[in-house]
Amino acid sequence: MKVAILAGGLGSRLSEETDIKPKPMVEIGGKPILWHIMMHYYRYGFDEFVIALGYKGDSIKRWMIDFSQCEGDLIVSTRSGVRRRTAESIPDWHVDLVETGLYTNTGGRIKRLAETIGDNRFMLTWGDGVSDINLHDLLRFHEAHGKLATMTAVRPPARFGHLLFAGDQVTEFNEKPQTAEGWINGAFFVLEPKVFDYIDGDTTQFEKEPLERLAADGELMAYRHDGFWQCMDTLRDKRRLQKTWEKGHAPWMTWEASA
Repeated sequence: MKVAILAGGLGSRLSEETDIKPKPMVEIGGKPILWHIMMHYYRYGFDEFVIALGYKGDSIKRWMIDFSQCEGDLIVSTRSGVRRRTAESIPDWHVDLVETGLYTNTGGRIKRLAETIGDNRFMLTWGDGVSDINLHDLLRFHEAHGKLATMTAVRPPARFGHLLFAGDQVTEFNEKPQTAEGWINGAFFVLEPKVFDYIDGDTTQFEKEPLERLAADGELMAYRHDGFWQCMDTLRDKRRLQKTWEKGHAPWMTWEASA
């Protein structure tokens, strides 16, 4: 099954970083957030990716080429060239990098991937959000209900610390937890190919008409994920993810927990 990742947006709310690179190339722990997302899927056995490029897409292409050629230990011979000492630590990905236009909206980018994805079920997520979601459980949920689309519903992280009181005494303090109520679209979709029929063209925003029509037709289901989820919309979000990574084990790095 292929995994589509939207990586073409302008990232204007993170302009401190995205003036020189696309948002999926913003680094957490020395690696682009795109790498973190792909490694999470790979941990669950998904190794075929289709990446929708747009703004500064050449940066993603160059990184992907450099990653495939330069990652890991290398042996360099000035006459015979370069060879890798071992490939065991390098993920075995197949990646289609598809140009989907500079100003194409999210729905339009998905529609432009139709030829590459083909008439097959596929996964889809944004190139700026990480989670510890169990992708096997997500897929089983989708297969069980038989509808066209599954969206992962998440509780967003609170902006500030959460307090519990007994009178004026603080009985519990949780620094920026996930909110206790309210669900939002956390991406990490599973979609049937008929979803392409719900997208009109380049100007379509997937989060608007297509999802609204799928819901109205009874074809949209929500997989509720209570665990870790965090998008990277702003510099504040980026710093929070970096701080989480620096603490030792970031919750979304599920491939390390399974090693």
